[in-house]
Amino acid sequence: MSYKQTRLGILGGGQLGKMLIQAAADLNVLCKVLDPDANAPCKVLTNDFIQGKLTDYQTVYEFGKEVEVLTIEIENVNTEAMEALVKEGVRVFPKPSIVREIQDKRLQKQFFQKNSIPTAEFVLIENREDLAKYKDFLPAVQKLGKEGYDGRGVQKILNENDISKGFDAPSLIEKLIDFEKEISVIVARNENGEVKTFPVVELVFNPVYNLVEYLFAPANISKEVEQEANRIATLIVEKWDFVGLLAVEMFLTKDQQVLVNEVAPRPHNSGHHTIEANYVSQYEQHLRAILNLPLGSTHAIMPAAMVNLLGAAGFSGIAQYENLEKVLALEGAYVHLYGKAVTKPFRKMGHVTLLDQTTEGLHSKVDFVKHHLKVVSDEYS
Repeated sequence: MSYKQTRLGILGGGQLGKMLIQAAADLNVLCKVLDPDANAPCKVLTNDFIQGKLTDYQTVYEFGKEVEVLTIEIENVNTEAMEALVKEGVRVFPKPSIVREIQDKRLQKQFFQKNSIPTAEFVLIENREDLAKYKDFLPAVQKLGKEGYDGRGVQKILNENDISKGFDAPSLIEKLIDFEKEISVIVARNENGEVKTFPVVELVFNPVYNLVEYLFAPANISKEVEQEANRIATLIVEKWDFVGLLAVEMFLTKDQQVLVNEVAPRPHNSGHHTIEANYVSQYEQHLRAILNLPLGSTHAIMPAAMVNLLGAAGFSGIAQYENLEKVLALEGAYVHLYGKAVTKPFRKMGHVTLLDQTTEGLHSKVDFVKHHLKVVSDEYS
């Protein structure tokens, strides 16, 4: 079998696409990118950047006709155009039917239920009025079926007083889980059916904005929990006949049960650290999977942490990075700035991967980055 240069189309030009292009260069993959933002992070890394709407059928169809393989770095894309491209011989991964299922959290949950994948008990509802019918189901978390991401479209409905603030759109409510911690497994599968999982990571979320603030890899969990998390992630990709990279976010309950929260069919925030911390990064692994190449070793080189650089509260404007030089001087710190010109409160502007031989060392470095590196601007509101 011989290997030749491939033309890869990426739907979405954000930071995930940017890091995917960086990995693609090492495999001699030519990348073409579509994104609605004329100044998307990917633009500086490719000579073949198209500005256009990801949800428009014709735009996606015309874009995809010019590539051999098409993938995504965001779920909000036109799957009908992707299906038409498959019929014309373009290799599209993940499959459009799977992307459509994942786009709607209601369909996601039904897939889990149908395939005996452990997840929180849930009920589908059509509008805010339906919430009142399930008062006995509370406390719960309401999730919009579509268009929720990065903590948006998710809210707690703890009691009857919260019903009035419920989303008035097709959604689901799921039992509020009294979990011990949130964990994530990134799993890859190629067309040959080869499957590999990255070590389980432990996520720490911002309690207000429901965004990952930082993570530790590997997670501080038992061997039994690790095996169960990997079993579930593998089961999901095999049941879906999934090709590519899938991030599986999970809850670990206080009685050590593993429940799937949701999935993302692409490189993910919980895998950024793999660029420096593992033998193969999640980005290279995604490329290997969709090009049907042998999957790389996911073993960790060293324990790691990852801190998201979020726009500081109250600042909106041209981004400035306070104390960047202090973090760059920290041993085992790797700074990734995404190239977004404008910062907004809690916008993902970059991340820092931290390596250390000890858990204590990682915690110390996480605290250092959190307290020193700030994303601000001259404009304060």
